[in-house]
Amino acid sequence: MDYKKLFDLTGKVAIVTGGAGYLGAENVKALKDFGATVVIAGIPMTARWEGEEKPVCDLEVDCDISSTESIANCFKTVYEKFGRIDVLVNCATFGAGYGEASQLEFMDDETWEKGIDGALNSVFRCTREVVKYMKETGGSIINYCSMYGVVSPDLRIYGDNPQKQPPNYGAGKAGVAQLTRYSAGALAQYGIRVNCVTPGPFPNPANQNDMEFNAKLAGKTMLERFGQSYEMSGAVLLLASDASSFMTGSNITVDGGWTAW
Repeated sequence: MDYKKLFDLTGKVAIVTGGAGYLGAENVKALKDFGATVVIAGIPMTARWEGEEKPVCDLEVDCDISSTESIANCFKTVYEKFGRIDVLVNCATFGAGYGEASQLEFMDDETWEKGIDGALNSVFRCTREVVKYMKETGGSIINYCSMYGVVSPDLRIYGDNPQKQPPNYGAGKAGVAQLTRYSAGALAQYGIRVNCVTPGPFPNPANQNDMEFNAKLAGKTMLERFGQSYEMSGAVLLLASDASSFMTGSNITVDGGWTAW
């Protein structure tokens, strides 16, 4: 067995939703480095990357993950250009519930539903819409969950910090883990594998100005630090490649030991 070839993605076409984001951009780079043709699907890139280093990809397609029509048009564009879709990384998300509205007793129905839509329904829509393309050759779907889909945030350390996680986010991400398991069973007949990755604390450096809060948050991990964006890419590469050909319905946790205490 040539183990290097197991990770070779040459000839594979991969879509990364949210590929312009903090974690998504590293996924794009890693998939490209291992030979894949990579598509960034998400918000208009010119606005997101103005004045910043932009990740190198093969195609950028605007994609609103709240819209089935937008997702369908995105995948159709990719398929018509490259003739196949082999990997889908569902990294994009959007939330709702900030400040007082992030608190359970003050969150209204509309805010709750928008957060669930961004965390869970968006993954469902993307998964459903890509199946007809992956059925032809098989493929790998990789969903982003969260440590807060496994355990509750320790709200005592958040206080009024703007990074405070609302209840709809964790509930939605817990749903992603179950949707992953269900989809794995439903799509195995087509040679489509569905797995998920669960990040721990990977705050964007732009949000790391509160040193006291950072110390409390990092201290919740066994390794006593935050994850670096590139440290999610190993799990994504594994699940995108043939090195994980006997894995489906799995969840790879990359959280510095947060959920293992």
